[in-house]
Amino acid sequence: MGRLTRLIIAVVVVLLSAQSVADDDQSRALQLRQLGEILPLEQILAISRQQIDGHILEVELEQKRGRIIYEIEILDHQGRVWELKFDAANGDILKREQE
Repeated sequence: MGRLTRLIIAVVVVLLSAQSVADDDQSRALQLRQLGEILPLEQILAISRQQIDGHILEVELEQKRGRIIYEIEILDHQGRVWELKFDAANGDILKREQE
């Protein structure tokens, strides 16, 4: 097997693995939402837009110290990137920081 073929196979495996992780995260978020353990993302995004007006760059759902957290990165109109963290269960703002 040639070097180029091995490289292509490696890239495909990495891309498929990343998609699998994203699908798992989405399934987990849907399940938590259906169980009523987290607020809908739309509600959290509405709160984040009240805090900082701009474009959403990234949204992650994480679990830290037994707490489920929405982490949102926003690019404001002055070109600054902000990181907001919310308690996914109640929408409380845990962190607001310019990166």
